[in-house]
Amino acid sequence: QVQLVESGGGLVQPGGSLRLSCAASGFTLSSYYMSWYRQAPGKQREFVARITAGGTTNYADSVKGRFTISRDNAKNTVYLQMNSLKVEDTAVYHCNAQRNNADYWGQGTQVTVSS
Repeated sequence: QVQLVESGGGLVQPGGSLRLSCAASGFTLSSYYMSWYRQAPGKQREFVARITAGGTTNYADSVKGRFTISRDNAKNTVYLQMNSLKVEDTAVYHCNAQRNNADYWGQGTQVTVSS
């Protein structure tokens, strides 16, 4: 059974850091494009970051220089390190795996940035 399970969300003050994890089961994520998306209340889901099978990364302009996506193929897990968090980063963060016709999503983890 294919599954993506996110963890690591929570409440953090502006300027703080969090590291999100996305653990995959039922498939090997090393050959997939792995991405993070987020959805804030009342807004559409938006792209945050992506890492290709070859390790190339790209980021939304809003998080560039603050967020880092990485993968540990041995643990079948992808991460999102989030630094210098802002109130506007508050959202549910979802993990996504894509390859050819396969498109898998996790249930999401809540990140709240508030003082």
